[in-house]
Amino acid sequence: MSTATPPEIKADRPVTPQVLAPSRLRPRRRGENSLGTSLVSHAVLIVASLIALFPVAWLVFLSLGPDKDDYLHPGGIWGKMTFANYTFVLQETKFLDWLLTTMVVVLGTTLIGVVISATTGYAVSRMRFPGYRKFMWVLLVTQMFPVAVLMVPMYQILSSLQLIDTYLGLILVYCSTVVPYCAWLMKGYFDTIPFEIDEAGRVDGLSPFGTFTRLILPLARPGLAVAAFYTFLTAFGEVAFASTFMLSDTKYTFAVGLQTFVSEHDAQRNLMAATAVLIAIPASAFFYLVQKNLVTGLTAGGTKG
Repeated sequence: MSTATPPEIKADRPVTPQVLAPSRLRPRRRGENSLGTSLVSHAVLIVASLIALFPVAWLVFLSLGPDKDDYLHPGGIWGKMTFANYTFVLQETKFLDWLLTTMVVVLGTTLIGVVISATTGYAVSRMRFPGYRKFMWVLLVTQMFPVAVLMVPMYQILSSLQLIDTYLGLILVYCSTVVPYCAWLMKGYFDTIPFEIDEAGRVDGLSPFGTFTRLILPLARPGLAVAAFYTFLTAFGEVAFASTFMLSDTKYTFAVGLQTFVSEHDAQRNLMAATAVLIAIPASAFFYLVQKNLVTGLTAGGTKG
């Protein structure tokens, strides 16, 4: 009976391990969206952007129509586009006077309102004086009164002070409406700044006002940007107070001047559209200046610590 002999194993022949081919599918990292999710999200964002831009593009398109009834048949604008509406608004109306009034009132309201709001918010955030909590609630209550209720007493006060049809009178009226909200906004933002910074300023010999201006305000720049933007837009687009307290047509703000193109028997919508496009330029420029700090300021005031 013969037995099979095993094959001879050569010692000088190395055994190479089997190398697996790398997988073509890269594992998805944590937080990384799939291709389908990315496509859907981008599609939604594109559609939302188009929806947001459509009214602006439509307004610009209507402003290029020479006739006041072109909005009824907008397809006919393509063959007769012109910038005559902008020329008429700039040369034949009091647009430049409205621009001066608007800039004086809006910038004055923004400057005074932000200063008062910042000092008020800092005082309530850092100092514990008697009635500081009730003071903030009083500011909040003032926001609950409708414009129609405030119109008559404000008119009587401005009339007694001889501030009717003046820039200062309208600025003070606007400050009375924006300061309460901005004071709450700045108080919430100052609460996020560590109190140790104030203590360090006092150790260095700074007064409370010096600590506020030299240490706290530079850190509160995003909150100041949000307050300034809110104040700017509120004063820029307000109509009721401006149309009541500014009597001269050369002292109309943009919001009031825009209404002059529509009367009981006529509506020059082409000129209104052109004026609206021109009005949007200062607001867009101001937004561009403060946009870097807007997101930070809007989110930081909601948390503390």
